[in-house]
Amino acid sequence: MLISLTTLLTNLSSIFHSRAALQMENLALRHQIGVLQRSIRNCPKLTLVDRLLWVWLSRIWSGWRSALAIVRPETVVAWHRKGFRLFWICKMRHGQLGRPVISREVRDLIRKMCRENPSWGAPRILLKLGIDIGESSVNKYMVRSRKPPSQTWRTFLENHAQQLVSIDFFTMPTIRFQVLYVFLVLAHDRRRILHFNVTAHPTAEWTGQQLREAFPFEQLPRYLLRERDRIFGDDFREQVRDMGICEVLSAPRSPWQRAYVERVIGSIRRECLDHVIVFNENSLRRTLNSYFDYYHRSRTHLSLGKDSPEPRAIQPKMGPVAAVPQVGGLHHRYERRAA
Repeated sequence: MLISLTTLLTNLSSIFHSRAALQMENLALRHQIGVLQRSIRNCPKLTLVDRLLWVWLSRIWSGWRSALAIVRPETVVAWHRKGFRLFWICKMRHGQLGRPVISREVRDLIRKMCRENPSWGAPRILLKLGIDIGESSVNKYMVRSRKPPSQTWRTFLENHAQQLVSIDFFTMPTIRFQVLYVFLVLAHDRRRILHFNVTAHPTAEWTGQQLREAFPFEQLPRYLLRERDRIFGDDFREQVRDMGICEVLSAPRSPWQRAYVERVIGSIRRECLDHVIVFNENSLRRTLNSYFDYYHRSRTHLSLGKDSPEPRAIQPKMGPVAAVPQVGGLHHRYERRAA
């Protein structure tokens, strides 16, 4: 502080000196500064007042860089930037903060809406929900995807359930270790088994014939969902095109994309075929016919509101409950009988 005051008084007194005396004084001062720079190895220590003085000079004097010797000009600029940051930090702490903090609940909601509606942009997220957030903030928390937006398989299946069927094969060994193939055609709207058949030697021609038998009298679906099995060869695809049906192929090794038919096959195994021994094709057909009768008329489905594929009315609480054996006694249908 004393050094700065002395410097200020010296500058004021220099006003009354002659021009030649000032030049000689500047020469002497620069020579002494040069000697100090050669003598002192470490950087000189400057106080806060010294720094503020040079920051002030840099603002009002265009030639301040030529007179600076003890520090670099970049150092003075850095002091100014640091003072600017400290000024705004102090102002933020004692004043109003910047953008309001977005709660975790709102951030999760933005990501959820973005995943469920991949084609939406920031202007449509949180719209009509009474949450006042700028589009730039919404865009910051949106889920990014490398691929173009597309609907999910669940959405596709629900939108086309009335016009969509699935086909698939599953195998069943006989008592003589012969492998039989069961072909299924499943309607998605009420989980109905439209057609099935059994063979020991499936071919593309046989599979196409089963498809024609499943949809007689021009009762054709719009979409056919199937896997990429080689059994569905060129002959089968040609027959499907001739029938005016659009094929939808699931991804390789993705049975979850054909969830409806896969669940039906799992139910057939768990509830029927795992408990019987099959002798031949006719034996398997009789067993499946018995199970499908139970499946359509008696078995309830959670996805159908706990109803069966063929709607089953709830009986009034009148009369005793009687059990009707089905599928050879593996399952039962319970009904109220008149007393």
